[in-house]
Parts: sequence; C-alpha cells; structure tokens
Amino acid sequence: MSTSHYLETAVSAAQAAGEFLRSHFGSVLEVNEFAAHDIKLELDVRSQELITGILLGRFPDHAIYGEEGIAGNQASDFQWIVDPIDGTVNYFYGIPHFCISIALRERGEIIVGVIYDPQRDELWQVERGGIPTLNGKPIRVSTREKLSDAVLSIGFAKSKATIAAGLPLLDYFVSRARKCRLMGSAALDLAYVACGRLDAYIESSVSLWDVAAGKLLVEAAGGSFQMEPRTDNPDKISVRASSGRLDLEVRP
Repeated sequence: MSTSHYLETAVSAAQAAGEFLRSHFGSVLEVNEFAAHDIKLELDVRSQELITGILLGRFPDHAIYGEEGIAGNQASDFQWIVDPIDGTVNYFYGIPHFCISIALRERGEIIVGVIYDPQRDELWQVERGGIPTLNGKPIRVSTREKLSDAVLSIGFAKSKATIAAGLPLLDYFVSRARKCRLMGSAALDLAYVACGRLDAYIESSVSLWDVAAGKLLVEAAGGSFQMEPRTDNPDKISVRASSGRLDLEVRP
C-alpha cells in the first residue's frame, strides 16, 4: 500500500480530533491529574480514543503508541505515534496554541507525519519522499544565516535536571538571537521550523510522540533534526532541530 493512503487517514484523524478539541476549547475541563509542571485532561484520553478508532478502523493490524497508552497489534511493522493534545497546559488555560500530532513509522522509519492546529486551521503534512506542505502549499525551512536574525524556541521540560540544562541555553541564546520563545507545544515548534517561522527548536527532554511527525516535516523541508536518548530516562530524548544554516554551538 502506498504511503498516501496512510497520510490521508492520518489527516482525517487529526482533523476529527481537532474539531472535537475546538468544540470543547474554553469550556470547564475535567482534570485527570495535576503535576508540578503538567496537566492531564480527560480530553487527552478521549482525543486519543477518537484518533485510535479512525486509525485502527482503517488499519486494524497496526499498532498505536500514544501519550495516553497503546492499542492495536504491538507486533505490527506499522506503529502510529500519537499525541492527542500537544500543548495541554495551553489548552487548559485557554491559550489557543496546541495541536494534534500523528506519525506513522514502518519498522522504525517514520513514513508519514501530520500536525494540525485546529484553532488556526493549519495543517502540516508530509509522506516519506514527498514535499511537505502547510494547507496544501509547499514549505521550506528559513534561509536566515545569522543568529542575530533568528528566532529560537528553547524548551525546559519538567524536571530539575532539564530546567537546569535549559536555563544556560536560554541565557546563551537570548543575548545572541533576535528572540527566544517558550511556546508550549513541541510539535508546533517543529512545524514552525519546517515552514520557516522559527529558525531552531532546542529541547532537552521530550517524548517521541511530541516530535515524531515534526522530525519528518523538518527533514523533508530541508532542515536538520538531531535527537539523542537521555541517559537518565530511556523514555525521553533531547532534540535539536533547525534550518541547518545557523551556528548553534554553545561556546564559553
């Protein structure tokens, strides 16, 4: 089966989840868990269930690996990687900056990526070997070459260790770049790198579902994506994504 069938299904699932989230945005929300730097909503679970139903309804032998759990055939060569609300804290506080991220990997290689921002009705999509698009129009990473012209997103994650790692980065780049941002959605940060709104996204600790679709988008748009597993937490990775045109080396 060609990847276009997978991409079409991912788009349908992301848009259905986006409509669901948009219809509840600004309402009183049920919280499943409050953490020091995070919130788990009942809508996270319902959004993933909606996405899972669409994906497995079309491809019943596939696997689902999502922020809210796994489903399907975990022995399958095809694994959907799902973040049903990336930017949950923003969503809870009524900040209209969040998205749905859906990727598909085949035997470990990401072959489809979709990121959908329902508040702005912006849809990024790409399939392996294809042209990445935003609402149907081809996108490329930024052509800016000077750090002083660049806008960077620096993420801190949630632990003392990652905050301690992120603060020096912010301190270093905030005086050298045009602007540094902390926007609250890793997937949207990567989508913004892919279409040239941001020049780089640096985060010391994220989960695969935060970045899987964005990885394919950034690379297909001509950018650079580097990730490494964290030695202190095998479930987390550090990420550095950029246009590939900037010197992002931190020097004393």
